[in-house]
Amino acid sequence: MTRPKHRPLTLRDVSEACGVSEMTVSRVLRNRGDVSAATREKVLTAAKTLGYVPNQIAGSLASQRVNLVAVIIPSLSNMVFPEVLTGVNKTFDDTPLQPVVGVTDYLPEKEEQVLYEMLSWRPSGVIIAGLEHTDATQAMLRNAGIPVVEIMDTDGNPVDAMVGISHRRAGRKMAEAIVKQGYTRIGFLGTKMPLDHRARKRFEGFTEGLTHAGIEIEDREFYNGGSALAKGREMTQAMLERSPDLDFLYYSNDMIGAGGMLWLMDQGVDVPGQIGLAGFNGVELLAGLPRQLATMDACRFEIGQAAAQIIVDRSALPEDAEPQTPQQITLAPKITYGETLRRRG
Repeated sequence: MTRPKHRPLTLRDVSEACGVSEMTVSRVLRNRGDVSAATREKVLTAAKTLGYVPNQIAGSLASQRVNLVAVIIPSLSNMVFPEVLTGVNKTFDDTPLQPVVGVTDYLPEKEEQVLYEMLSWRPSGVIIAGLEHTDATQAMLRNAGIPVVEIMDTDGNPVDAMVGISHRRAGRKMAEAIVKQGYTRIGFLGTKMPLDHRARKRFEGFTEGLTHAGIEIEDREFYNGGSALAKGREMTQAMLERSPDLDFLYYSNDMIGAGGMLWLMDQGVDVPGQIGLAGFNGVELLAGLPRQLATMDACRFEIGQAAAQIIVDRSALPEDAEPQTPQQITLAPKITYGETLRRRG
């Protein structure tokens, strides 16, 4: 059976995939009735492979959607995502749609669980951070039958629509700016890469930009946990004790960059004459620091607005409307040189 692209999966789809009746599929998924272990395993495997999510809306509402949009992000403690949510909420203000937020802590398995639970309530759309997901999450997104917008990143192939920036290009542009100012002995400080794909892509772009200029990163420091001023201070001290001749430090986010800058100022180091600094994200909270940190804006508010607008526009279409070409919006962040990137005199 060929299923229309935008129709959500049904019990019949799972039934046909595993060769058992719809009633048996229902019993397994609702954990009711006597079903053999082999049949149960067959049904659960088929449902997960297809990306089927049971409908929690009962009775006459079972075929309808609710005016909720699932917004799935990795963190609320990271200052990046509240601004994205502000953009989403601003766009939904004059519509019936309301965002419901799920947090994954950068864990792929938790993202899978959060998405499963949210889809079971039949939202009108999904906004989800990143392009890298488990196979089960990819299947659920592909077969949800609702608009899906992956945000923050455009270095990859989306399930449906995507809105974000190219993090590889952002890394390359920062490398070019640093080299242009005459810095050559460079250290990198950032998050553990397996959990943060966007930071990894910026790092890859950064190293590509330096390599093009004939420069290699001389030292690296990575950390687990939230972005914090204290962590930036610790990492900066450790790196410069190992590599005292570095003349530039590039941080994967502004918070650790700010911590590093405060430590350097405490030590009486000339910033940016003796050592230059740059971060990423353009966090407005840091505008009150003694010196403005060089950074790059990640277009967070604009990403939230654009993603929400895609959901609004697509939700207004009739259910039987011809599917449109998914939108892919790449925004262009700009470097703010601040007071830590330009050489003096």
